[in-house]
Amino acid sequence: MKTALTIAGSDSSGGAGIQADLKTFSAHGVYGMSVIAAVTAQNTQGVLDVEDISPDMIGKQIDAIFTDIPVHAVKIGMVSDEASIKVIAEKLQTYQPEHIVLDPVMVSKSGYDLLKAEAKQALIEALLPLATVITPNLKEAGVLIDQSISDLEEMEQAAKQIYHMGPETVLVKGGHLEGEPADILFDGKTWRHFKGKRIHKNNTHGTGCTLSSAIAGNLANGHSLEDAILKAKSYIEGTIEHGLAIGKGVGPTNHLYQWFPETSVTD
Repeated sequence: MKTALTIAGSDSSGGAGIQADLKTFSAHGVYGMSVIAAVTAQNTQGVLDVEDISPDMIGKQIDAIFTDIPVHAVKIGMVSDEASIKVIAEKLQTYQPEHIVLDPVMVSKSGYDLLKAEAKQALIEALLPLATVITPNLKEAGVLIDQSISDLEEMEQAAKQIYHMGPETVLVKGGHLEGEPADILFDGKTWRHFKGKRIHKNNTHGTGCTLSSAIAGNLANGHSLEDAILKAKSYIEGTIEHGLAIGKGVGPTNHLYQWFPETSVTD
């Protein structure tokens, strides 16, 4: 069995972060492992608070995994602290995993800042150059390049600018644009546009975490990056279509919809 490691924050409501990543790895037949970088108090209505795990403990978690278990892909999600980002980068440079999917989580759906302002530069300088692919949405891409993005042409320009920050490839996600969603992949030479279908469902908590961990799971299973993205996009559409009506706010997607397609949870 292939393995994948998520380095991210814990979501107490189970719809995003570490919990979403591990469910997604399982759905792809990949053995999932985790390094918890932060603990969030959150539910379907929003994030109440965030507490970072110490950089030393983050480093020890990474050592514990890599010195014992082969890691076929790494997904990095919410890492909000500058010192933590630097430790993660140092450890990954030491262990050299083949695939690193970086999801630059910055702001929650409810508007809570998940990346400290002083940590942005560390993210750019330390983690972006290690990434096989970085997967920002429009807001995250805009933060990285310090300008807003409102159409496909601006998405392409953003992808170029982010590419020059060091990652092997850039996937700018266009789900927040009007009309049918389209994502853009740029590898420094060629473009690939991935079209999708808009699914009008309310339960979309954790979609960014889920997509990036699905890409990591597919890479761990030996798929090419383009195939990994195509398969991940198909998977995320299914998780949204069968989203779970849990909580009073934006419910989670259904990570195991192939086995449990129910679209509601009963008492």
